[in-house]
Amino acid sequence: QVQLVESGGGLVQPGGSLRLSCAASRIIFRLYGMGWYRQVSGKQRDLVAAIGIDGTTNYLDSLKGRFTISRDNAKNTVYLQLNSLTPEDTAVYYCNTAPLGNIDWGQGTQVTVSS
Repeated sequence: QVQLVESGGGLVQPGGSLRLSCAASRIIFRLYGMGWYRQVSGKQRDLVAAIGIDGTTNYLDSLKGRFTISRDNAKNTVYLQLNSLTPEDTAVYYCNTAPLGNIDWGQGTQVTVSS
């Protein structure tokens, strides 16, 4: 069974940065587009950034310039660099394929932006 393990979240002050990581196992990682999704408590889970198998990236318009997605196929890992964080970025961040398929979600990593 495919496993996705997110890490790197935490508590950060407004204006701060974090780097999230997602390690995938039991998947031919290089054959999948990957995405980062986030879910604010009580709301739906939204795609915020995606990276294709060729490295092409796409972002939620409102996040362009602050978030950067990247991947390392040798490590089966996708990253999300979060810069200039605001309290509105507070959420649980998940990775999964993009577009979504039938891979179960991991536990996510909590990002809290607060002074």
